Amino acid sequence: MGMVVVISLPLIIFSLLLGFGCYFLGRAKGRQDIRTNAQVFGVPTPPPGTDTAAPLSSYPSSPPPPLTKPDNLNNV
Repeated sequence: MGMVVVISLPLIIFSLLLGFGCYFLGRAKGRQDIRTNAQVFGVPTPPPGTDTAAPLSSYPSSPPPPLTKPDNLNNV
């Protein structure tokens, strides 16, 4: 029984220390990241080289016809 306590207790303590260390280092890294690279929410900007005002000739004149399923009466 003493062998189990000698092996497992240091492993448990090490795991707890590693978990707290990763938590605090990750929190500090996240806060630093927010300060340097603020998130911007909104409409995404178009890629460079694209024109935002497209001419009217590029749009189709009428919508495509609606898709319908064929009737089974045609097979008779």
